[in-house]
Amino acid sequence: MEKKNIFSQFHELEANMGDLHQEIGTLKLVVKELLEENQRLMMENQQLRRVLQQENPLQEQQSETQAKSEQDSQEAEEASEGIQPDNPVGEGYDNLARLYHEGFHICNVYYGHLRTEGDCLFCLSFLNK
Repeated sequence: MEKKNIFSQFHELEANMGDLHQEIGTLKLVVKELLEENQRLMMENQQLRRVLQQENPLQEQQSETQAKSEQDSQEAEEASEGIQPDNPVGEGYDNLARLYHEGFHICNVYYGHLRTEGDCLFCLSFLNK
């Protein structure tokens, strides 16, 4: 009798683990969506600030100093990543590099998805072209 009881307990435990695994997967997708939305909202917020600063000429001095500090920090980040800041490739390349450094895929396989597991070889090979 005891053997059947142990087997039924294992079966219940296995079912509970399956449910827990499914719930964790669902929560993981929700967190991913929230992170993507947060990043999108941060980018939209930056764009709205730029528009607001363009409309308000009194804040131009503040925006220039902020833009210069952002550019300096971006150049320092690019230097630490090994990317040449004076690359004559173009604005589109710079935008893709910025997206990649913000944590998004730029490769054709996962374009626009949040990078959760570090660097992507497809994206890196695309940046190095």
